[in-house]
Amino acid sequence: MKRREEAWVLVCDFVQDVGLRRHMLAVAATMRWYAARLGHDPDNWEVVGLIHDFDWEIHPDLDQHPMEGAGILRGRGWDEETIRTILSHYTAGTGVEREKPIDFALLACDEVTGLVIATTLVRPSKNIADVELSSLRKKWKDRRFAAGVDREHVEQVTADFSQACFDGRLDLWQHIGNVLEAMQGAAELLELDGRLARSDQHILELRDAG
Repeated sequence: MKRREEAWVLVCDFVQDVGLRRHMLAVAATMRWYAARLGHDPDNWEVVGLIHDFDWEIHPDLDQHPMEGAGILRGRGWDEETIRTILSHYTAGTGVEREKPIDFALLACDEVTGLVIATTLVRPSKNIADVELSSLRKKWKDRRFAAGVDREHVEQVTADFSQACFDGRLDLWQHIGNVLEAMQGAAELLELDGRLARSDQHILELRDAG
């Protein structure tokens, strides 16, 4: 728990954007879900997911992220194995290859959470409990929706994860279904439990009353 608390302090120190925090929490929840099912340490995998993009707000380009962030982590006493995994989620810039299950899981869980979040936020309820896999399939086909989610990249890193950890038996839509399930289990933490819709309604009511 102490390490989780340290991770959250790191996030709060460097990330003010609500959307980026939600993304990091989503990846953390998904990493924890997979660790439990693959027989690894859920606490460790969750922490890695939580801090993997901690420096994006101060280094918002791939010439600096996550390379510059690694120096900050070392300065704060984070272990080299955690730093290595974070560096491995951008091999093209860092030269650090994915080697271990946690490395493959991190990249596979990273970008796809954006599709789930975006699909949730366009629903009137803004409640992830109302999102079904069929809805994600429809949004996936519309390349204009959540255009920042690189579909080909997601397919490739999911295939890599499948080969590394599931003997090739995990397909794309099983993976996305798992991501959805993990995020639904963390709905309150992600603030995707309908509260945003209630907040919007309250603002409208105040506007009408004025």
